[in-house]
Amino acid sequence: MTLRWGIIGCGDVAERKGGPAIWGVKGSELVAVMRRDATKAEDFARRHGARRWYTKAEELLADPEVNAVYVATPPYLHHHYTVKAAEAGKHVMCEKPMAMNVQQCREMITACKEKGVFFRK
Repeated sequence: MTLRWGIIGCGDVAERKGGPAIWGVKGSELVAVMRRDATKAEDFARRHGARRWYTKAEELLADPEVNAVYVATPPYLHHHYTVKAAEAGKHVMCEKPMAMNVQQCREMITACKEKGVFFRK
């Protein structure tokens, strides 16, 4: 299976940390990115070979080609986007810290299990 990634939050963390591992690994490709600033999203996509860019996470999550999502937003958004990605049937890799509290962590794990998607933090 090829992981066809979408990145939600393509800022410094995605640029320097998790992102290079996504587009540099066999069996993995960067398909789409999301950032609220359209100019920065387009620039990131162009520089890293993503075919599409979005300014709304909902649009990236609705992209049928994306089957895995890297959540690289500020930590207070990790829970929200992980649950949304699971609900969309996408595998999830979430940046650290996983969430703001233990309850959110449990909800993220449960959401992914219930939808049958992989979850890595």
